Amino acid sequence: MPKGYWVSAYRTISDPEKLAAYGELAGPAVRAFGGRTLVRGGRIVAHDAGIAERTVLVEFDSFEQAVAAHESAAYQEALAALADGVERDFRIVEGLD
Repeated sequence: MPKGYWVSAYRTISDPEKLAAYGELAGPAVRAFGGRTLVRGGRIVAHDAGIAERTVLVEFDSFEQAVAAHESAAYQEALAALADGVERDFRIVEGLD
């Protein structure tokens, strides 16, 4: 079964406090669905139209788990805390089997 991934590229962070509040709530919500954070920030080299901003990559055992984690009440609470504190490109993608 192919794994599922959350890929987040943060274009701007306008409110670091909201991002911190989101992180406190999102971590347990992600782990509850078996999510493992593989990348969070760190060094970046951007190419083409890429933006050298914070990037987060979370791995789940399946695409369905990744979608369920995003739809969960706990993660929706984290998103409410984040509100308009960032602008990001967030995707859920299926890995190769």
